[in-house]
Amino acid sequence: MLVKNGEYEGLVEGYGTDGEGIIKIDGTTAFVPFCIKGEKVRFKALKVKGNIVYGKLIKVLTPSYARGKPVCPVFGKCGGCDLQHMDYASQLKFKKDGVANALNKIGGIYAAVNDTIPCEKQYGYRNKLVLPIGENGELGFFARHSHRIVATDSCAIQSDWAYKVFKAVKEFAKTVKSGVLRHIVVREIKGRFIFALVVKRVINAQPLITLFERDFKDFTFLLNINPSDTNVIFGKEWRILHGDGFFEAEEHGVRYKAGAMTFLQVNDDMRDKLYSAVLGEAEAGAAAIDLYSGGGMLTAMLAKKCGEAYGIEIVEEASRCADELKTANGLDKKMFNICGAVEDNIAKVFSKTEGRRRIIVCDPPRKGMERGVVNAIARSGADKIILVSCNPATLARDLGLLLGTLTEEDGALVKCENPQSSYILKSVTPFDMFPQSKWCETVAVLTRRR
Repeated sequence: MLVKNGEYEGLVEGYGTDGEGIIKIDGTTAFVPFCIKGEKVRFKALKVKGNIVYGKLIKVLTPSYARGKPVCPVFGKCGGCDLQHMDYASQLKFKKDGVANALNKIGGIYAAVNDTIPCEKQYGYRNKLVLPIGENGELGFFARHSHRIVATDSCAIQSDWAYKVFKAVKEFAKTVKSGVLRHIVVREIKGRFIFALVVKRVINAQPLITLFERDFKDFTFLLNINPSDTNVIFGKEWRILHGDGFFEAEEHGVRYKAGAMTFLQVNDDMRDKLYSAVLGEAEAGAAAIDLYSGGGMLTAMLAKKCGEAYGIEIVEEASRCADELKTANGLDKKMFNICGAVEDNIAKVFSKTEGRRRIIVCDPPRKGMERGVVNAIARSGADKIILVSCNPATLARDLGLLLGTLTEEDGALVKCENPQSSYILKSVTPFDMFPQSKWCETVAVLTRRR
């Protein structure tokens, strides 16, 4: 039996859901981060819970051909990246296998998963930087499962401009009273920048704006006041100190305004590929129903492609933004936004589109769909369902319910030996939206059984 703080050697047989290596010794399963399948390693048991052990890698005794050298000096300490120790081809396979395993083990679905769509940039791909600022002005990123800042001067997965942000904020922090600064949040939109400095109380931020003027030509700067003790980044009070507070941009023919709180995928290259894949499944002349539609970006794209699109979103502010987007793009007669719960409005939308081919597009939050939404989709009779997910586990659960491989008994989900469903799984494709991390976006397409 393995004991806490003991050191052991073993062969890595597979991967956990977080990318850890799985090592089995004497009936015990150990999860050890930063290992690669096939390697022999030495590890230390940090936590023992029955026959489950969580360990720390001490030494790789027999390295895998897939092992690479991490480019970041704080990899393994910072909680941002999980896979820098793998070469890129192995990362892509890891994500494909992760989706397939989740479908199988969680959803009871045996499906061929397409190869992961690669990203052109394995590093320097992020268009957004969220940088916590410590009590004494130290900059960095949070350690894994912690709010302890791991100090650093740069980040390998951020674009080159991030180094200039680190440098300017460090210089500015030396002039500000300890504990006042909380975060600097930066968004790049086609070479233009939105800076949002989060502080506990109002301060003179002009010196930081002057520093940014040294390195950035086209930017807007906002001050956000957040005196609360919560982990929420932004407070309710905003002040625009430089520029207009937002920028206008265009994506797949849709013009939009972006501010500090606007949701955009952090990877421009993969965002384009993901949207192209979704629009490629949409058909001209069909009625598209966009669930969890947010600010309406994808709804507008679907309206332009299909000719008619309905967005359902429960957050009132987001729904208002979708209405503004609709008008700005001349889509008043093609795009219809509904503010309310998804499960309460699907039937209403379907009654309006009776007799037409109907396509559901659903991009829920990481927790997946509410059970009522899954049931409403299953009953909807849509001709095609396109699911976009950033979490293979919740995708597998929701797909299992739609395909009938999972059923609910006494409030618990169980696998069904004789699944019955109106839908067939056409394709499952992972997209590497987040190279060097364990996460990916996945697009699953279902068609109605004829």
